[in-house]
Amino acid sequence: MKELLKQNISNHISLSEEETEGFCNLFERKLIKKKSFLLRAGEICRFEGFVTKGLFRVYHIDKDGFEQVLYFATENWWVTDIDSFTNEIPSQLFIEALEDSEVLLISKKDKEFAYTSLPRIEKLFRVMTQKTHTALQRRMIDSMSKNAEQRYLEFSEKYPQLVQRLSNIQVAAYLGITNVFLSNIRKKITTKK
Repeated sequence: MKELLKQNISNHISLSEEETEGFCNLFERKLIKKKSFLLRAGEICRFEGFVTKGLFRVYHIDKDGFEQVLYFATENWWVTDIDSFTNEIPSQLFIEALEDSEVLLISKKDKEFAYTSLPRIEKLFRVMTQKTHTALQRRMIDSMSKNAEQRYLEFSEKYPQLVQRLSNIQVAAYLGITNVFLSNIRKKITTKK
């Protein structure tokens, strides 16, 4: 299970085998059953997680009761509520397992320990934070400048494996549209082919 984490680390920074092992040993393995929560709104997020198996959705429920999916996290992805984790404030997010899942969790205390004992780890998280900001910026621009069909097509092309694992309702919540509207988009695309 930690091999995937080690590979993820090596994609971003160079560490010795001993440093990698030391960092990976700071993580705790947690199994999460389908439809169970890793985090609920109102709780303080005490972890950053690395998904080794399964699929999570990270979402917010707005004042009208609608789910707004921020992102999905599958194998080799990181999952957290960074605002709650960093500022130790109640989360506004839910992190729910959509499949039986396995995640490696690191606490804030252990992450801070890694920063001081393995300074290159700070670079790892800086690089990942930059990539996350870039992805969020692109998503915001897309949501403001592209129609729902364009966003769906891009999501399907970029994450074909996710489309197979998600329900129409989950994809629609990510795109910010209704399930009915998504069904109409899919029918329109099928008709064009």
